[in-house]
Amino acid sequence: MKIHIIGGGNLGTSMARGLNAAQQSYQISVSRRNISHIQHLETLGIRLTADNKQFLPEADIVILAVKPKQAEAVCAEVRSVLRKDCIFISVVTGLSIKQLENYLRIPDLCIIRAMPNTAIALRESMTCLASHTAHERQKQVALTLFEQLGKAIFIEESLMDASTVLGACGIAFALRFIRAAMQGGIEIGFDSKTAALIATQTVKGAAQLLLQDTQHPEIEIDKVTTPQGCTIVGLNEMEHRGFSSSLIKGIVTSYKKIGNMQKEK
Repeated sequence: MKIHIIGGGNLGTSMARGLNAAQQSYQISVSRRNISHIQHLETLGIRLTADNKQFLPEADIVILAVKPKQAEAVCAEVRSVLRKDCIFISVVTGLSIKQLENYLRIPDLCIIRAMPNTAIALRESMTCLASHTAHERQKQVALTLFEQLGKAIFIEESLMDASTVLGACGIAFALRFIRAAMQGGIEIGFDSKTAALIATQTVKGAAQLLLQDTQHPEIEIDKVTTPQGCTIVGLNEMEHRGFSSSLIKGIVTSYKKIGNMQKEK
């Protein structure tokens, strides 16, 4: 399967590297105006070009990974050479399927929106997908593609902004928790390097417990909150200080911001 990525920025190159390392028969190519910045990808067998249209006539999957302000011009540039049976996937933030249809003007083209997060560089992304036109086989191809880069699910397009907050902004929220845990660890006696290791591995382990057992977090919390123990007093103090409500308010505020940004467009 031939995959062409339009856009060799951080996200585009991370996807190229991840897919190239996947246990699938993918032939990857990337286009970017100045390919000197991504020349290292050639050592992995990834084809590079400064011409967005060069590899498109043979591409089974085309991934649009440019900045939002560049999307319309790039779509106009490449639409004449896109295969009518290709799967066109956009990872451009805030760009709706309807807008993509207007930019590309190709009837019945399979268009899929995807919202990965920065952990895609480690093949640990949470990617949400949406489409109005993809049939089951095309959805499965897209799922398989992004499951090489972490976890992937299909959702309604109306939830894509929400997925941006929970999955993409959520990386920053989780990292801020780790940073605070590190600071607390330093205050109780650890050096910063040791505090960082303990905090990050603990968060990784907690997430893995939920991913493997698919159960509610409170079940795992109950296992470590013994009566009159040190865990419950710490949790209660955090809640008194507004820990959960602050996180929820932060998520909702970010979501409202996206809505306001869409209106401003």
